[in-house]
Amino acid sequence: MRITCLHTADSNIAVFENAAQELGLNHHEFRHISRPDLLAAAERAGGLTPEILEQTAQVLLALSQDCDRVLLTCSTLGAAAAVAAENTQVPVLRVDQALAEAAMKTAGKVVVLCAVETTLGPTGQLFEQTEKHPDAALEMRLVAGAWGKFKQGDLAGYWQTVAAAADAAFREGAAAVVLAQASMTGAAQFTQRGKPLTSPECGLKAVVAG
Repeated sequence: MRITCLHTADSNIAVFENAAQELGLNHHEFRHISRPDLLAAAERAGGLTPEILEQTAQVLLALSQDCDRVLLTCSTLGAAAAVAAENTQVPVLRVDQALAEAAMKTAGKVVVLCAVETTLGPTGQLFEQTEKHPDAALEMRLVAGAWGKFKQGDLAGYWQTVAAAADAAFREGAAAVVLAQASMTGAAQFTQRGKPLTSPECGLKAVVAG
């Protein structure tokens, strides 16, 4: 199967390559396209505007012309996947859809951690709209200071900051902790209190199954 991933951070290419290897998906052909400009535009605009949504959907449509699946790995731009999917026969998935579905099956408090402010709205909306366990209680949190470290190229510091926030949530009784953005995945190896859910693992399983 030919799977094309659209990223908005170059560093996420390695994140998804590693996740695919760990899941034993090496027999599939992965192609990675990085468009940091799309996320940068959303950050400047303070969120996902109709123009950026349409631009992202057009990029996804173009990528769908020569592959079997398209996976959008950016949480801020996630809504563009559904727009693109309406105009192509090729499945176009957002990486955090499967993440939300897995998390909201949990009974108890589900804490979703975001590193960048533009992700809070789209991610919160996605999780709210996902079918959930009757006892699931959603809480969205922004990890203060994390995104600044990421933009400075301090990945280790970024992951440590996110891991500390995840451990704090587990300490406070969270039944599930979710790392909303793919770039946060590396933090899972540093947590002490529990294993957070990450989008590359959930998203890649879904794209192969779908």
